[in-house]
Amino acid sequence: MMRFQCSQLVYDRIDPLVQPGQTPSAHMHQIVGGNSFNVTMKPVDYDPSTVSTCTTCDYSEDFSNYWTANLYFKAKNGTFKRVPQMVNLGLNGREGVTVYYIPPYDGKTKVTAFPKGFRMLVGDAGLRTGQGQQKQLCHRCFSNKKQDPFGGAPCTGDDTFDLPKKQCGGGIRTTITFPTCWDGKNVDSPSHKEHVAYPSSGSFESTGPCPATHPVRLPQLMYEVMWDTTVFSDKSLWPDDGSQPFVYSMGDGTGYGQHGDYVFGWKDGVLQKALDARCSGNACKTLKTQASTVSTQCTKAQAVKEPYDGWLTELPGGNMVTYA
Repeated sequence: MMRFQCSQLVYDRIDPLVQPGQTPSAHMHQIVGGNSFNVTMKPVDYDPSTVSTCTTCDYSEDFSNYWTANLYFKAKNGTFKRVPQMVNLGLNGREGVTVYYIPPYDGKTKVTAFPKGFRMLVGDAGLRTGQGQQKQLCHRCFSNKKQDPFGGAPCTGDDTFDLPKKQCGGGIRTTITFPTCWDGKNVDSPSHKEHVAYPSSGSFESTGPCPATHPVRLPQLMYEVMWDTTVFSDKSLWPDDGSQPFVYSMGDGTGYGQHGDYVFGWKDGVLQKALDARCSGNACKTLKTQASTVSTQCTKAQAVKEPYDGWLTELPGGNMVTYA
């Protein structure tokens, strides 16, 4: 499987998938990938691979954009501070997201790369309960930064769909796993979900059959976000009742509302070449890579200029924290 770092591009309150053309959008996101990311990215007409001049990803021909909600710490006095992200084990860069493209493990199933203009969404920012949540969107509470014991495949063992309710000595990992079956026709759909589906049976990374309505097998796209919650280990800042103090940027105090957005932007034919070669890790002889000293120089100014770091009196956009 391909596993690589995409460092931080920008923190911004725009969302070209869910709220295209709207400035500002409802809540803040962390965005990685190509620097052409903007508030209006019309499907097919807008090709990040032709208009981006740099990317924050290890693979230098990947100008896709990947984004998720930010995590904040809510202190006992009601102020908020952004939770920084750790770079995942074995990778280099600056905060951001670990991106995976995973073909079926049997080595035989034909996998089709995402086409030009493709985009999709996993999760629901308004969700506050486990009911209605998509598959494979979960949190892992690490006891130490060595991630030992690791805990097995994502969304197994002690992983939770809501935010962990205890202090995590090694931080919290969010895993967001996208569907692997496509209708073969539409690069997008009204909710950005209908054109894709999970296999009709099986679990994580399975080769379970795709439903007849979505017969084309895609690579499994997965995000991992490593939140360094250890910088908030001072219990005097936590609520007196011991409840977990972390909230997502849309005001979600449960964790059920975390979500992931994707806009495809690889150079023509490159991702298919990588899948056919069964590339692994963040280096592949058939693809071009770049050092973290290069990728971290790729940045973009905020479209909505507002503070997102330091102690804030409210979440960006003034979102209220909700638990139901």
